[in-house]
Amino acid sequence: MNRSAFRLSLLFTSVNIWVLSSVINRSGDVPFRIAQRRIVMSFSRRKFLKAGGSTMLLPFLHSVPEARAAAPKKGEKPDKKLVIMYIPNGIVRRQFFPGEDEAAIPGFIGGFNADKTKEQRRFNQEPGIYDLEWTPTMQPLKAHAKDITMVTGLDRTFKNGQDVHAQGASCYLTSLSPEQAADAGIRHPNGRTLDQVIGDKVGHKTVLNTLEIGCNGFRAPKEPIEFDNISWYGPGKIAPSIRDPRKLYDRLFSKDSLRAHVGDVTDLVLADAQSLSRKLSSEDRATMDEYMTMVRDVEVRMAKLEKLLADADVTVPKEEILPRGEYIRLQADLMLLAFQMGITNISTFMIGPERWDATLMYEGVFDKPVQHHNMTHNQKGTGYLELAKIDTFHMQQYAYVIQRMKEIKESDGSTMLDNSLITYGAALGDGATHQFYDLPMIVAGGAQGQIKQGRFIRMKSGTLNSNLWLTLANLMGLEMNSFADSHGVISDLWT
Repeated sequence: MNRSAFRLSLLFTSVNIWVLSSVINRSGDVPFRIAQRRIVMSFSRRKFLKAGGSTMLLPFLHSVPEARAAAPKKGEKPDKKLVIMYIPNGIVRRQFFPGEDEAAIPGFIGGFNADKTKEQRRFNQEPGIYDLEWTPTMQPLKAHAKDITMVTGLDRTFKNGQDVHAQGASCYLTSLSPEQAADAGIRHPNGRTLDQVIGDKVGHKTVLNTLEIGCNGFRAPKEPIEFDNISWYGPGKIAPSIRDPRKLYDRLFSKDSLRAHVGDVTDLVLADAQSLSRKLSSEDRATMDEYMTMVRDVEVRMAKLEKLLADADVTVPKEEILPRGEYIRLQADLMLLAFQMGITNISTFMIGPERWDATLMYEGVFDKPVQHHNMTHNQKGTGYLELAKIDTFHMQQYAYVIQRMKEIKESDGSTMLDNSLITYGAALGDGATHQFYDLPMIVAGGAQGQIKQGRFIRMKSGTLNSNLWLTLANLMGLEMNSFADSHGVISDLWT
């Protein structure tokens, strides 16, 4: 049985290797331990270890025969990973893009009229490739200058007469033209999204084709679910984002119905891991220590979440009870664990929902809760500076994902970042003008040496965003000549 097959069997039988149970002592501390429940299992220790034991659920360890057998053959590279990170409500352009610091502070233009004066409002600059400049919003990425490329000048197809927000998140990864949508009788132009198309081709290597993650703990009565999801299986079929860290954990590692039956497996894995540690090379021991540290860190934060939930006011959304930055980073770490364990290689990650008027507390940014969407409409005076603080906060979370991927070693000694593509972008170029053109986009990662980084690419105005999606699909190994309404790839991204 190979590594992927064994993982699949574990999940399908709902075997949770890392079962968590918190022990809260009288002082209020929340130490965490692996559950030690003793239950009769349907398979023996010998059978489990013969199948590979803990080595099947840990990073590739070259010192271990079972791992060497399952590892990529000489010359083969680890699987590529793709993360599509989405930020809502556009950005403050003069704080984000190089060369726009003196641009006029935008006034409000309704979301149904976003194209009325497009050509007059478009920030026209000479297309070309430029050096990165560290604008205020870009500062968190300065340490990753050689790992990122900023792209602007991209437009998405827009159907006049429909709210731009309604065509934002829901159509972000489809770029299906309105004409195509109308011909198909689709209310919103949201067919099968890029992540699902790529997952169809590469998902056979993993348990899950794709993973959809959101960081929105609030419900908004006036907003439909389409505003809080960017992944679609097909027309009218949302791939819903998982917003609760506990539900995400369960999605990746367990099923409640059989959760009580995993204790012995846990003990076996721990015992196997202890015996393995004596056989490991110094390099493998460091890899294993790094992995276990990450798992334990997630466990501690999950325990903290459970403690906070137990003590919380019932009016506080359960997903948002953690400080917002901590909540987002916990979701990100769960995603990275899924990559490490081979559960999936494709993930969408929504930092926030489109046009949600819920009041959020940004700890360390503001001293009281704010409404991000409403702030985008009021950028005059110093309003844009206050709004830009949220942009910087979002960029810090993106930088966190990049840094963690740099720290995670793959089977061939490369980093996860070396083998990944992580995009960061929005469906609006500005939240006040509601423009669907000159969209913000950053692409990070090495794509196994196939992508040039450390640059600022200004595309010719009117270049379709679907061209970038087609480029990503090609970089992920898909032989595609078109995606939605694309006109070709962005060749400047390729080496």
